Amino acid sequence: MKKIYLLILAVVISTTGCEKYLDVNTNPNAPQEVSANLYLAPMLHWMVTSPQYDGRFIGRYTQNWYLPSTAISTWDRMGYDPSSDNAAQQFREVYWTFGQNLVDMTNKAQAEERWDLLGVAQILKAWGFQVLTDMHGEIIVKEAFDQTKFTFNYDDQEYAYLEVQKLLNAAIVNLQRTDGAVNVAYLAKTDKMYNGDRTKWLKLAYGMLALNLNHYSNKATYKPADVIAAVDKSFGSNADDALLTYPNTQNNDINFWGRSRDNITNYRQTNFILNLMNGTQFVGADDPRKSRMLASSPDGIFRGLDINTINFGALTATQRPNNFHGYAGTDGLQKPGSYLFDDKAKMPLMTYAQLQFIKAEAAYRSGDKTTALAAYKIGISSHIDFVNARNLDNGQQPMQITAVEKTAFLASAAVVPASAAGLTLSHIMSQKYIAQWGWGHNETWMDLRRYNYTNLDPASGKQVFMGFTPPTNLYVDNNGKIVQRIRMRYNSEYVWNRASLEKIGGLALDFHTTPLWITQP
Repeated sequence: MKKIYLLILAVVISTTGCEKYLDVNTNPNAPQEVSANLYLAPMLHWMVTSPQYDGRFIGRYTQNWYLPSTAISTWDRMGYDPSSDNAAQQFREVYWTFGQNLVDMTNKAQAEERWDLLGVAQILKAWGFQVLTDMHGEIIVKEAFDQTKFTFNYDDQEYAYLEVQKLLNAAIVNLQRTDGAVNVAYLAKTDKMYNGDRTKWLKLAYGMLALNLNHYSNKATYKPADVIAAVDKSFGSNADDALLTYPNTQNNDINFWGRSRDNITNYRQTNFILNLMNGTQFVGADDPRKSRMLASSPDGIFRGLDINTINFGALTATQRPNNFHGYAGTDGLQKPGSYLFDDKAKMPLMTYAQLQFIKAEAAYRSGDKTTALAAYKIGISSHIDFVNARNLDNGQQPMQITAVEKTAFLASAAVVPASAAGLTLSHIMSQKYIAQWGWGHNETWMDLRRYNYTNLDPASGKQVFMGFTPPTNLYVDNNGKIVQRIRMRYNSEYVWNRASLEKIGGLALDFHTTPLWITQP
């Protein structure tokens, strides 16, 4: 019977040809060509969500949080996990999830003269190269999507930075076009961030350009006026914030920090962030955001953890900080969360407050303290509003910050100097840290590295990041040095691309302590 079946099959193939029956490149049940806009939504999800994946690890470098355990983790000691893909999610998304999908969307948008979608595609590509070079230093740019290659050479960080600028400037041009097939409704179908509004995407491009240019702050080529000009063309209020709303239909489209995802349940706030908000560093000013962002202990007192102490140290059960959802231990499942730590909280990619602090820093460094103070005050005020908005995304537990509380805090001389002459980098960068706490991991870490973590502010005599102290027990491979970058993704680069890694020193055990080009004079 088997012989008869094979004979019949052979006859069918020989008489009809194989193109109809054995064409493995054609799927009769699914389209072979898709509309250019259909690529967008999944990439937007990962553009916002993948920084939070890696934030579990970067957030320990920056002391956003600490993971209490019976032994202090490698990341809390500014180290890494050998033979692991931890802190490599953004690497994966840029080269794999975006990868050829972004190439195809870009090519289709250009061929169809969909300039708005093309501009968005260029923003996505620029974002990818920006976050990766800030994390890893040298990255693959020129050969990144060359399908004829099996190994890939790295490009230096200076080239990567210039490529980001080139992409953003191209996006700015395309997002101002109204000709061709520019169409709000077409873009809106899969634009889950700005609902097809190219003018808001244009503002985001300027915001990303400002961030890129401000990273040159340690170099002679730094141009604060260009940074300020880009910020002024970017977000005009919190209404322009780049936010992703999660559908909450299944696990993977619930907010990554939501209790249902269980990704942050065991982490706790550090003494560093608490002391920035409880009146210790901004002396006597108890920040109203503290009780809306951080977690109290079961006894009602706010405490942070010492990153050099194993587990919870000597704290009793009622003294240990609650989880970020607002509950003791691992409680909080199917209950209202807090701030960004709720299943339905919207997650930002970039915010108005963040950009105002970038402007404040650039103006301060240019000597224009009047402009710096104005932007600084807007940054704090708009972030207070941002905290209130996020605590309304799903009716979370914290009460709203009242107008009275906000006014009183902004009137505190410890927070907002009476005159521009009293403003310092310690004010600006420490308040920026608060505004980015919990979500802006890439930019926060870049800020800390630009100021070598513990640099002093000449004007105040205090640390720029007030109260930040590196771990006393650094990871063994650090050789006593502070972390400066993250090693590339293990299961692609250290397995398949070792020869290229070796050229840039990437095989050295202390490669992660090598300073970045952008942070050096």
